[in-house]
Amino acid sequence: MHITPTVKIILETAPAKVLATKGHEDINVVPVSMIKVNESSIWLFDFFMDKTAQNARARSVCALTAWEGVQGVQLKGDVTYVTAGEVFAEAVAWVHTQNPDRVVSGVLVIVPTAIFDISLDRAYTTAELGIE
Repeated sequence: MHITPTVKIILETAPAKVLATKGHEDINVVPVSMIKVNESSIWLFDFFMDKTAQNARARSVCALTAWEGVQGVQLKGDVTYVTAGEVFAEAVAWVHTQNPDRVVSGVLVIVPTAIFDISLDRAYTTAELGIE
């Protein structure tokens, strides 16, 4: 699924963002502080995501919600936890440009499979969300 410019802006600028993961036993929801939106994937960074990392390794499904006021989006997707290789190296380099003091333990790579407008007034068109 291609991430549209509208969704990219929402994900990058919304003041409130949370990630939900489900492991073998329980659900975990955490606030998201730093995000990189690519053309067809989203990177979240493990600075101290113990339970989230465990859940992402156990099951490859997640939900990411971003909103401001009563407008926002929810993405459901497949998540992979990466700790080495090209994506990890690129992610660490990117984080260093944003906040050099942060230490990346892993990268959660989310590939969206569905997107929903969670706005009170259905603020976004299907074209803006890329779900035509």
